[in-house]
Amino acid sequence: KDPLSKFWATYKTVSDEYDDDMLERCNKNMDIVLIFAGLFATVNIAFIIAMQLNPSDTTNILLAQFILNIPDGRSATQPTISPSSTGFSSSKLWMQALAYASLALTLLAAYAAVMGKQW
Repeated sequence: KDPLSKFWATYKTVSDEYDDDMLERCNKNMDIVLIFAGLFATVNIAFIIAMQLNPSDTTNILLAQFILNIPDGRSATQPTISPSSTGFSSSKLWMQALAYASLALTLLAAYAAVMGKQW
């Protein structure tokens, strides 16, 4: 064999070892990203659920206003919900927006890790 073919044979062996090592490292890193994304998304969803308004509060307010209008014998007027009882303050709105944004980015990172593993 000539020296050039020995060089390419050695290069192929070394590059295959390097590629296999790099692929194994990347695969392990993507596994870590998937585990972290799953745990973070679970905790994030728990916070998002805890920040939601309780729909029974709105229903109770509407029923109370409806009952107050019934004894008059007149037709009930359109009940109004007081904004202080159901409205979001700007800080709550920002917290929910950030929570949803972080959930979206977490799911995007998990999707990218899955695509990387399949590639």
